[in-house]
Amino acid sequence: MAEITLAAQSRTEFGKGAARRLRRDGQVPAVLYGHGTDPVHIALPGHETLLALRTANALLSIEIDGKAGQLALPKQVQRDPIKGFIEHVDLLIVKRGEKVSVDVPLIVVGDAESGSMVGVDLQSITVLAPATSIPGEIEVSVEGLTPGTQILLGAIALPEGVEAEGDPETLVINITNAPTQAQLDAELAGAEAEAGIEHEAPAAEAEADEA
Repeated sequence: MAEITLAAQSRTEFGKGAARRLRRDGQVPAVLYGHGTDPVHIALPGHETLLALRTANALLSIEIDGKAGQLALPKQVQRDPIKGFIEHVDLLIVKRGEKVSVDVPLIVVGDAESGSMVGVDLQSITVLAPATSIPGEIEVSVEGLTPGTQILLGAIALPEGVEAEGDPETLVINITNAPTQAQLDAELAGAEAEAGIEHEAPAAEAEADEA
């Protein structure tokens, strides 16, 4: 994964008021920490940070006040729940050569056998990967798989140097028979009955009953 350089400024003002002023000026308050160092409070350029964080587990090179870049990973990103802009970022310092624990999106590719249904139990998997070569996503192929097939965590192929964390027997993908229309109708009828929904008889049938 390529490094994304962000020019940051150190900051000495804290609190909600200071954070609002930064955001009005197009900047994002952030804190840089890790490896036993004291937290460093910084301001990041808003637009560039928004673009950088579109990439999962983006490897950032943070240049504070024009000094040499410090490698970091976004650990926590706080966004406005309505407008979606970034409110604050926690950055974890990383070193070249070390491995870090990160969640990587799982992408299912291919088509299972006709008449089957693909159930995905995990949308991402936690891996231990070199800080400078974290995979952007993990692909798992279901091409031609038949009902009854299960893919477990330990069976997923990972890039060199990347290890899955967790129980190897964890179910990730389950291939089952797709439900028939009769089964779907029965489930719908059962759900409606449980909810107390009754269908009215057609008008013609109602008139015949009255006669």
